[in-house]
Amino acid sequence: MPFWMEVGGHAWTVWPRVRDRLRPPVAPHSEPWSGEVLDPTMGTVRLTGRIDHVPGASSIVIIVHGMGGSAERTYCGLASTVARAGGMSSLRLNLRGADGSGEDLYHIGLVDDLEAAIAHPDVARYARVYALGFSLGGHIALRLAALGGAGTLRAVAAVCPPLDLEAGCAHIDHPARWAYRMHLLAGVKVVYRTVAARRPVPAPVESVLAIRTVRMWDELVVAPRFGFAGASDYYQQVGIGPLLPDLEVPALVVASERDPMVPAHTLRPVLATASPAVEVRWQTRGGHVGFPGEIRLMRDIMEWFAKT
Repeated sequence: MPFWMEVGGHAWTVWPRVRDRLRPPVAPHSEPWSGEVLDPTMGTVRLTGRIDHVPGASSIVIIVHGMGGSAERTYCGLASTVARAGGMSSLRLNLRGADGSGEDLYHIGLVDDLEAAIAHPDVARYARVYALGFSLGGHIALRLAALGGAGTLRAVAAVCPPLDLEAGCAHIDHPARWAYRMHLLAGVKVVYRTVAARRPVPAPVESVLAIRTVRMWDELVVAPRFGFAGASDYYQQVGIGPLLPDLEVPALVVASERDPMVPAHTLRPVLATASPAVEVRWQTRGGHVGFPGEIRLMRDIMEWFAKT
């Protein structure tokens, strides 16, 4: 990638977060939402989020955040605001524990929370249900669609999703990406500490707080918690790549040529094998979940949903 494109990708990844701290956006219209999911290890796990029932709407979009994030992230709020402007309801879903409740841990292949949200009466009342995921959330949305779409899932969209988990992990764990990696790990470590205060956890908190790579997080935390033999086994079992050729639910993948966290070279080989149900829209400007014209991009996604 040319140097100027790489710099632009970093800028559009970082700038939206700086901008939102300097001038916090207005919170979108919503009210608290809660649900439950049955986990084979933990039993009943509570889910939370923010829901916006738009009067007269027949469609709802479930919005799923990225690693270390939550339903309160600005990009989730923007998607909800744009959905409302287009006459669609929305549910901004917190993956288990992302709200700081200490309920449990989540991972990039855990579709159960999204599936439970789709089955919830607040969502099931709608004729058309869509899922929009960002980064890790995008991978989850695509995986659920590939596994059958929870029956009523009409279409999914994924913004900057990692698709090759081995390659993506190797990229983010490179020393040059330490700032991004520490940002991601900081968010999930907060989740881990709150879970440890309430439930049994795979490793001592002190050991987890010392983790410096995503792969080590997956090896010491995700794999033992969810029954994988290790990080590589986890990537092989939950990665979306092998499922994309047979995906039948309409799916939209939005990716950035300049993404410094999920680079294009890790996506193209996987997307080349995708079924005709997958539409890919490459953005020549922007970074990781940060783009110029972000409102227009969200409108395009909502309009794509409406046409499916």
